[in-house]
Amino acid sequence: MLSEERQAIIRDRLAKQGKVLANALALEFRVSEDTVRRDLRDLAKAGFCRRVYGGALARSSAAGTGGERSKISATDLAALAAAATRLVRPGGMILMDQAALSVACAAALPRDMSLTVVTNAPSVATALAGHRQARVVLLGGLYDQDKGYSFGPVCLSQLEQFHADLFFNADCAIDGSVGLTAFDLAEAEIKRVMCRRSAARVVFATVDRMSRVAPFQVSGPGEIDHLVVGRQLTAETLELFSKQGTVIHRA
Repeated sequence: MLSEERQAIIRDRLAKQGKVLANALALEFRVSEDTVRRDLRDLAKAGFCRRVYGGALARSSAAGTGGERSKISATDLAALAAAATRLVRPGGMILMDQAALSVACAAALPRDMSLTVVTNAPSVATALAGHRQARVVLLGGLYDQDKGYSFGPVCLSQLEQFHADLFFNADCAIDGSVGLTAFDLAEAEIKRVMCRRSAARVVFATVDRMSRVAPFQVSGPGEIDHLVVGRQLTAETLELFSKQGTVIHRA
């Protein structure tokens, strides 16, 4: 088999599965692992994948467009939000950034529970309208009208004032070896600070985000305290997270 043929198969496998393993490809192609690693190196240089130990991951395109937002049904949104909000305790402080799942979580918070929500997204604050027990802190800074959130130095500086109990982290690419990565630089900056200013990080894992790597690092895999997942994700996919101490919550 020519290298072009192998690489075409690898590209197709990356598109369908999100990742490939060098040893499995070597057995399939009946070539050495060194040959497969050269193929992966060539594909990584061409921008088709990101090389990691033992294989490669599909490289997601940079965001900035609505097309990179995770597309989740209303039913799945509600189920994931309900699973996440069970982690909230009375009197707690929660950080949320802009995402459909963040809005769903805000709407799902128990209306009889006293808590504080800090967010850079007006849509999250609006979802808490009528929650008389919630104190809502809306962060300032530059406002991106297309993406619907505040960002920049003012927003980051204000975040440093808080010590939150939880950060509900949505719309990240997730990989057991790389950790959390974001599709937008400004969004990644916000998420990094929210991770650091929270005692525990609650990450939403959907099929379109799992085993993916985006351009901007948010946190390492060891910083994911809770992973809220849907029914579609298998135990095998989640095994590495469990080994690293992440608590898995199924919606």
